[in-house]
Amino acid sequence: MQQAAGSPAGVIDRRGTDAEAIHFQRCTWCGTAMYHRLLCPVCQGSDLRTERSTGLGTVRHSTVVHRNTPSARNVSLIEMAEGFVVRGRVMGPAIGIHSGDRVRLSTAKDPVRGEPVFQLVDEPYRAWH
Repeated sequence: MQQAAGSPAGVIDRRGTDAEAIHFQRCTWCGTAMYHRLLCPVCQGSDLRTERSTGLGTVRHSTVVHRNTPSARNVSLIEMAEGFVVRGRVMGPAIGIHSGDRVRLSTAKDPVRGEPVFQLVDEPYRAWH
């Protein structure tokens, strides 16, 4: 994929008619995908190319935070389809977000923290919980 001109890696891109996108880096030497790094965490290489994520991912961990906020909110670690992990928020009831839920990057952005905001792709099937 091509590097977006003037777009730093690890940010949300709003240019053109393209929907918001997360850009990440991939090490040209070992192929490791990472989010917002200066060096590859695997081989310590500095030759990183910027790529655009598809915006699809899976919740790996989610927690409910009550401090410094008027109402409870979730903070989640999302493993993106390309293999990197990003911290963000998943829209919906905080108690309804679980590990393994599939998510997609939303067109919204957290106005305070500037982190990516995701939405659930489909309703999870949770029989007999």
